[in-house]
Amino acid sequence: MKIIISNSSKEPIYEQITSQIKASILAGELQEGTTIPSMRKLAQDLQISVITTKRAYEELEKEGFIYSIVGKGSFVAEQNLEVIREKKLKAIEEQMKAVIINSREIGLSLEDLQQLLNILYEE
Repeated sequence: MKIIISNSSKEPIYEQITSQIKASILAGELQEGTTIPSMRKLAQDLQISVITTKRAYEELEKEGFIYSIVGKGSFVAEQNLEVIREKKLKAIEEQMKAVIINSREIGLSLEDLQQLLNILYEE
């Protein structure tokens, strides 16, 4: 499992960790039942505080991406990928509605909005 932390990011470190682990799970890179590094090991590898990794793991557990067994470690939980995909799709739709509203307010044409989306999507 490879996690890259950016000190220049505005996103807190624990969120960078959670988003990268979620992405690995959703992409199928981390399979159900796979052991993930202990909080201490991950903190050591990333040269960050154990408190930060603890918070990341707590968030992942709360959202159902991982589960922990005392004395054994943390593991990738079974995922219903279709439900997760549907939730993500709904979130994208809501965000796009806000983008459309903002675009209309400043008079941005559909063509200009599509061009902007294409540019950002390719990044």
